[in-house]
Amino acid sequence: MKSSVLTRYRVMAYVTAVMLLILCACMVAKYGFKTGEDLTFVVSQIHGVLYIIYLIFAFDLGSKAKWPFGKLLWVLLSGTIPTAAFFVERKVVREVQPLLVDGRRAAPAKA
Repeated sequence: MKSSVLTRYRVMAYVTAVMLLILCACMVAKYGFKTGEDLTFVVSQIHGVLYIIYLIFAFDLGSKAKWPFGKLLWVLLSGTIPTAAFFVERKVVREVQPLLVDGRRAAPAKA
């Protein structure tokens, strides 16, 4: 597997997680302080588009890493739980890096 697959996933995991935190802050402003209704709408639309891109990249990584369905589902859903994507991304990187074969970190040869 190429490192670009992992890099794409990592970037989108962070971007999606940050946008979800911004969306949560906007929701607090909208419902707690009755301000920022237009901003909440815009941020929610942006997060939705970015989440779809995240789903595509996470599914691509999961299919190339041959993850079982349950693991793939957890990674896909982590973009909807505030802060979960940060923790899931770190775990995924630790598991996937040994599988990379394009020079950055190659899998050990089997005897």
